[in-house]
Amino acid sequence: MISQSLPYLLYTADQVRCGEQQIATENQIDLYDLMESAGKETFDILRRDWADAEKIAIFCGSGNNAGDGYVVARLALEAGLQVNLVAIGETDRLSGDAQQAYAQFIAAGGRTEDRADLKECDVIVDALLGTGSNRPLVDNYLDAVKTINVSELPVLSIDLPSGLNADTGKPLNEAIVATSTVSFIALKQGMFTGDAKHYVGKLYFAGLGVSECFQKRFPSSVMRIAPGSGYLHYPARNASAHKGACGRVLCLGGQHGMGGAIILAGQAAIRSGAGLVALCTVQDNTQPALIRQPELMVWPWSENDSIDALRKSFDWATVLAIGPGLGRSRWARALFREAQTSNLPMVVDADALNLLSEQVSYRENWVLTPHPGEAAQLLNKTVSEVEQDRFSSVKELQSLFGGVVVLKGAGTIVYDGRQMCLIDAGNPGMATAGMGDVLTGVIAAFIAQSMPLFDATCMAAYLHSRSADCAAVKGERGLVASDLMPYLRQDLFE
Repeated sequence: MISQSLPYLLYTADQVRCGEQQIATENQIDLYDLMESAGKETFDILRRDWADAEKIAIFCGSGNNAGDGYVVARLALEAGLQVNLVAIGETDRLSGDAQQAYAQFIAAGGRTEDRADLKECDVIVDALLGTGSNRPLVDNYLDAVKTINVSELPVLSIDLPSGLNADTGKPLNEAIVATSTVSFIALKQGMFTGDAKHYVGKLYFAGLGVSECFQKRFPSSVMRIAPGSGYLHYPARNASAHKGACGRVLCLGGQHGMGGAIILAGQAAIRSGAGLVALCTVQDNTQPALIRQPELMVWPWSENDSIDALRKSFDWATVLAIGPGLGRSRWARALFREAQTSNLPMVVDADALNLLSEQVSYRENWVLTPHPGEAAQLLNKTVSEVEQDRFSSVKELQSLFGGVVVLKGAGTIVYDGRQMCLIDAGNPGMATAGMGDVLTGVIAAFIAQSMPLFDATCMAAYLHSRSADCAAVKGERGLVASDLMPYLRQDLFE
């Protein structure tokens, strides 16, 4: 049955392809029956979402994705709709189940065209490639994708928008910009991160009666964290809890003219449940911080002050958060150098990441939170190279630097060398100054409250994005980082 309630386990295209065949074999399921079911579910969405459609165009390639398209075309004919089916490639190259679906379409009175007639069409069905996209599109396939995209008609993609890489979420060169996509059996990891957000549109899922068996049988590559996932639970606080038992966060940063960043990090930490939060910053930030949030402590430090005073502040702390507004001055470098001598767990963001890129070091008890630009600098790559495969990039970062790595962006990814989670929350309104500073504070607060590093980071990243969604209810435009503060106090994990 079709649903917008999506599974929480994500897989690579190869995992789904191989697993589907194994499940079918083990359960004596005819693969053509799965194709027929996929086509029926797709047609049901078509009829529901475009109930007034009278003429549909269907673009079919030469693989199994095309077979799903031919099933949809046959069902449309049987329902009395006009069908313009464009066959890309020779139909005699179809094999197996796809050939059977094509034959049944022809037997039902269908015929194929070699070019699109989109006049008076109401909706397009994309059955060109699906997860079969693994190299840049050329010739007729490229022309077809361009034709569909410039038509301005609504598009329903089967399994995956054609031209989109199922594993990375990156277009191979061109890809269908779908209005809706229906995916089957198991969800592909690339559909939820990076550029994929632009191409997938509204996502539907149909398990075709085998999804539960599939998920039990095969381990997933990524856990999707979204509302209702049940993966995360905010820990209950002991009835006898006191502020000392709830952790002490020391936030380091906020050079001259950049005090807002460290104040936001401190505010986020205290709003996320840390018992005590102090800012180690320049003197100029003391008054603004206390006016903004009087519950914060401010410990000014300058290059003329003793290192011993700085080290004593580390002795007080449960966790360090360094980077917001830090800069790259001598003062910033001194703070970062001393922080690295501490054995405390540490959240590293912003300019602290840029300083880290100058001298690579490895430790297990820190959390790195780069956006793609910072990740590129850490890996000595371009932003484009990082975004080409966000899953590989986060793995490479973790291998080089250790700890937990948060690769921020649409579909934030969290990885600790063993487990990987993808945050399926947030919105484009978050593309504004200070959002990363808030995340740094939330992560540090959760670590301070004795949560394991990976769980604390996943919970913080999810709460951060969900808070932004709550704050954006009245509109994404003009959303600012401080708008998240009231929602950080709420339990948004159910």
